[in-house]
Amino acid sequence: DIVPPGVVVGDNLVKLLTHAKDNGYAIPAFNCTSSSTANAVMEAAKKNNSPVMIQVSNGGGAFYAGKGIKDPNNCAAGAVALALHVRTMAPYYGIPVVLHSDHCAKKLLPWFDGMLAADEEYFAQYGEPLYSSHMLDLSEEPDEDNIAICAEYFERMVKMSIWLEMEIGITGGEEDGVDNEDADPEKLYTSPEQVYAVYERLSKIGPMFSIAAAFGNVHGVYKPGNVTLQPERLGKHQAYAKEQLASENDKPIFLVMHGGSGSTDEEIKTAVENGVVKMNVDTDTQWAYWDGLRAFEKEKHDYLQGQIGNPTGADKPNKKFYDPRVWIRKAEEGMMDRIGVSMEKLMCKDKYTAKVPEAGSLPIYGFKPKATGPMAAVSGAVKGV
Repeated sequence: DIVPPGVVVGDNLVKLLTHAKDNGYAIPAFNCTSSSTANAVMEAAKKNNSPVMIQVSNGGGAFYAGKGIKDPNNCAAGAVALALHVRTMAPYYGIPVVLHSDHCAKKLLPWFDGMLAADEEYFAQYGEPLYSSHMLDLSEEPDEDNIAICAEYFERMVKMSIWLEMEIGITGGEEDGVDNEDADPEKLYTSPEQVYAVYERLSKIGPMFSIAAAFGNVHGVYKPGNVTLQPERLGKHQAYAKEQLASENDKPIFLVMHGGSGSTDEEIKTAVENGVVKMNVDTDTQWAYWDGLRAFEKEKHDYLQGQIGNPTGADKPNKKFYDPRVWIRKAEEGMMDRIGVSMEKLMCKDKYTAKVPEAGSLPIYGFKPKATGPMAAVSGAVKGV
């Protein structure tokens, strides 16, 4: 077994990502905005025997909390709620789940601070962080500031063995309020020197970090061929780092890929071959979730025009069609199908045999506080007598 099922953190996360890099596959990271989408991701991972990443954006956290909540901490509170849901349910699916937070620009740092505070509280109680990893996207800032701020936060994160993902060079397009549609095209391609500058600074703090190096990536949905990706540049980053480090490892850096919609299968394959261990997927699964619902509404349209009355009779009830559990499930099924496609493209399908627990074997409340202080140690010793 690579790692145990459930939420993966710390050393187990390192093992999982190292296994991916060494064995030529990447793990897809799906943006989730609800318990429904999170469950769809975990069920699809179980079905495809694959590890998976569930990630939440700033806007996704706000939506999870409830659009009616206007508290300034709503995004962080929603992110915490999503994480607690995933931690509760992940063991039932029998696959490794990485809990991750998505792009955090400088203006969103209060959200990042809120999640880290929750990590620290969780760590104090349970001996591990709430989230497996977090992303800082300060790519709009000068490189020096970007790296310095990442290093400052990383110092805090390594104390809890939280993975840091950072971005240098920008991803084009627009996502979750960050608009790079008019960005300088040159900034869409990161240089080996830029990537190594990040590695050199962060590696002095700890090994648990990855770099989103831009190679023409664009957020949004585009037809294959309409985005000029150059994934071979990632190999140059690895070669440069290997030379600088005098390393025997051909891929010393953990890389991630953003803006994968519209990428050809060959471009994705090349990226993975050059050390990409994670690829973000959002736009395609958003459409798939909707498309599952759209197809259901089209098929059952005449049963969804009122509570009573359908083609089988004017007095026939329609509850079994408009019950949210029915049409939301259709949306989930559409999303799960698309998740399976991503897992095949990233070659992570069948890399981890799902270990679904025996029925009734898991505790309903699986959170166990760690023993702290001398009295707890004495209490534990007495119980063991």
